[in-house]
Amino acid sequence: MTADPNLAALAERLGYAFAQPSLLVEALTHRSWCADHEGASSNERLEFLGDAVLALVVTDHIYAAYPEMAEGQLAPLRAEVVRAEALADLAVELRLGEALRLGRGEDGSGGREKPSILSDAMEAVIGAVYLDAPWEVLVELVGGWLSERIAVAAQGPGIRDFKTRLQEYCARNRQHAPEYRLTEKGPDHEKRFLAVVHVDGKESGRGEGRSKKQAEQAAAASAWQTLTVATTGTAP
Repeated sequence: MTADPNLAALAERLGYAFAQPSLLVEALTHRSWCADHEGASSNERLEFLGDAVLALVVTDHIYAAYPEMAEGQLAPLRAEVVRAEALADLAVELRLGEALRLGRGEDGSGGREKPSILSDAMEAVIGAVYLDAPWEVLVELVGGWLSERIAVAAQGPGIRDFKTRLQEYCARNRQHAPEYRLTEKGPDHEKRFLAVVHVDGKESGRGEGRSKKQAEQAAAASAWQTLTVATTGTAP
């Protein structure tokens, strides 16, 4: 789609070939690049658009997927999925930073790893896809990126960090801290991670995800639920 190998590789990781490649270029253009390149357009307008599009896509998804949830549960679930930290994590998984267009100063100061820049660029990419693709394609694409996060966040009201909850559970019950073991499979553009968590030397949960963090969170969620049921006799 483009002569830039970084953009071509990113498009492959995104799972979408742009009909208008210039939209992806704009989505990855930080304002610091524009300061060094007169006439270039930054990704700020696409970021604004993508923020609204993302909220609608996630709202539509969770409204259909969780008919039993009241509005008071749907709102925090959506907020958890679309928060800047979650988008920055997704950008890291997709290695968005490698393709960013940054000014020399921003690039030299580690801009490719800054969560604020990554989350803004992720929203801009979503805005670019919205302008380039049919709605059904956009929904499928964003759903694929976020479905595992939504499923984990939906497992309980207010649940954000299962690793912390599992560690606190072990401390309360005078058990050793959880230990995680990771393996990976698949090619670079479709890499998957499998995490196994052990508590007191025993396997207590397994989880899979597109990043090490996601896999560990899924394993911790499985272990936390299993251990809680074993302790209380009821699911949390």
